[in-house]
Amino acid sequence: MLPFAALLGLSSAAAQPAPSAQPSASASPARPAPPASASASGAAGTPAKATGTCIERLPEGRARPKLSEEIESRGISGHAQLLKLVIEHGPGETVLPSGFRLEPSSDEYKSLEASHFFLPDPTGDAKPTLQRKSDGARAVTTVKLWFVPLPEKPGRNQLTLPPVPIAVSRASGELVTLCTSPHVINIEDPIANDPHPSPHPNPKPRMQREEWTLAKQVTYVALIAMAVGALLATLIGIWRRRPKQLPPPPPPRPPWEVAIEGLYDLRHSGLLGEQRFAEFYDRVSDILRRYLGDRYGYDGLESTTREALGSLRRVAIPLEVLLKIQEFMQDADLVKFARRTPTEAECSSAMERAELLVNQTRPVIAPPIQDAPNTPGAAP
Repeated sequence: MLPFAALLGLSSAAAQPAPSAQPSASASPARPAPPASASASGAAGTPAKATGTCIERLPEGRARPKLSEEIESRGISGHAQLLKLVIEHGPGETVLPSGFRLEPSSDEYKSLEASHFFLPDPTGDAKPTLQRKSDGARAVTTVKLWFVPLPEKPGRNQLTLPPVPIAVSRASGELVTLCTSPHVINIEDPIANDPHPSPHPNPKPRMQREEWTLAKQVTYVALIAMAVGALLATLIGIWRRRPKQLPPPPPPRPPWEVAIEGLYDLRHSGLLGEQRFAEFYDRVSDILRRYLGDRYGYDGLESTTREALGSLRRVAIPLEVLLKIQEFMQDADLVKFARRTPTEAECSSAMERAELLVNQTRPVIAPPIQDAPNTPGAAP
């Protein structure tokens, strides 16, 4: 017997078998084949015999397959009761080709419920089983069906299992319907032998997993936000490390301003007071050479006197000024290379000559033209 809590589903299909707990068993003898007069004289498939709400249909001129039934004569309320059927048929025939199934709207199903029998849950441990054996000429199919008795009143009850239809498909496609016999079963309460029954405790709780949609959405949004934030941080870092365009440098100072400023600083450097005449003279020469190189586009400090004069002859310099530059450079070469020590007067003269040459070679900037004032009586 299977417990009712695990088997009862009120479905239209039977459940899988389980071992019976009842000690006694009674085998119902096979019903004899109906007489020829019981079969319809019309076409094949006409009603042959009616048993309650189940109607047998047999082909004309065909004998009824041998059907043996076995069921326990005693049962327990709420526990599945096994009905075992053994059907002998032809090798080309198939028992229950579409499985055992009763539609809730059928008369057989209503008759079963009216007799207080119900079909177990087909997804549980009880479902109909078929076992076929064939020896060539004949075939034997064993069918096991389960029913759950649920009497209306407590205590001992006597219930009758109504006939149920068993379909057999022939090789020609013709369908044969067999009806089982009604069976009387004595049903006892599950606690009939317990003088002090107590209810069973509640089953242990089982873990139930459920999808937390909000947490999943929050996690997805957080991951997307982290990815977007990391991408933005990377792009901002790349943008900040980009090569920046430096502001344009200030325009270079005119070389004559640099030369006049250098001569002024040298005049007030105190080298003459310290009698460092050779150094003073050499620095005056360097300032003038740098100025001429920057003014006329050649390297004034690295060019020799001959190279410097050759470069100056290619530019528009007055001849008298070019001769003064030549004289100054030759005197400076005597001080620098001939180790001649100039006097203080010669140093002062070199300073004045250098200032004069700078002023004579600097470009002349014409003053802006001013409009003549309008005087009364002046011609327009």
